Amino acid sequence: LAQAAARSTPPCQVHTAPAARTRGTMDANAPKLAKVEKVLGRTGSRGGVIQVRVQFMYETTPELAGRSLIRNVKGPVKEGDILALLETEREARRLR
Repeated sequence: LAQAAARSTPPCQVHTAPAARTRGTMDANAPKLAKVEKVLGRTGSRGGVIQVRVQFMYETTPELAGRSLIRNVKGPVKEGDILALLETEREARRLR
């Protein structure tokens, strides 16, 4: 009975991406690098979030190069640090 069931099930298929498609092209979901220009201040109910102005770097995203955004960062950060941003459309609201 086990032999009959083994013969009737189709073999597993493993899908692999062609090497030409994975090399040399930038993934749309790849993190975009941005350099911290200025630390604007702390925000959040306990001050655990730091608001910073970042400028996108040319090396990772030529189409965003030079554009700057205000972002909220959790954890220690200082001017000159480089952040890897997964999302680049949203901008944080300014501190009051």
